[in-house]
Parts: sequence; C-alpha cells; structure tokens
Amino acid sequence: MAEDEDGEDPKLPPDRRFDSLDERLHRAQAAEAKRTRRREPDRNYRIGQLVLSHLVGAPAGGFIIGFVLDRWLGTKPWLMLAGLFLGFVAGFVDVLRISKTPPGGSAGSGSQED
Repeated sequence: MAEDEDGEDPKLPPDRRFDSLDERLHRAQAAEAKRTRRREPDRNYRIGQLVLSHLVGAPAGGFIIGFVLDRWLGTKPWLMLAGLFLGFVAGFVDVLRISKTPPGGSAGSGSQED
C-alpha cells in the first residue's frame, strides 16, 4: 500500500458498496426489531386469568388445609367442608375486589384507595 509522508494510509474515496451495506443492515435490523418486539398482554386477558386463579385456588387451598386439619384432629369431613366453604367465600370476595379495581389501576395489586 502506498503511504504518504506522515506514515498514514491515504484517504480513499467512499465506496458505494459500504453505503449499500449500511442501508441493508439498517433495514434488516429494523425488520428484526419489529419481528421480535415484545407485545404487552391484553389487560382483560390478565384480569380473566387472575379471576380464574382466585376462583380455583382459594377453594383448593381451603380444601387442602381442611383435609390436613381433619386428618390431624380426627374430625373428618367437617373441617374439610368448612375450609372448602371458606375458600369459595374468599374466592368470590377476591373476584369482587378485582371487579371494583379502577380501569387504570393494576389488577390484583391489593392496594385500593377510597
């Protein structure tokens, strides 16, 4: 390669291939960013999942706790039925609490301001 008197390579004219490569690279990166963009789940879908989990989880938890206490205390089936009933009540109370959340609030956060 030819060097000038400073020992540096002479400035070469810009190559159109580099400009074309930069442009194609930019387009490919924009397309990839658009393809892999993280989508925020629908708020209604999240609330539905939360309601479902409370309606299933609370009675199941009450049933399991009542079953364990029944076996431990020998009061079969009364504590299991009481736990199941209290679980249903807790589940419905949670659903009512979730349904009263304002549209801008976060569902299930547990902090309501009146």
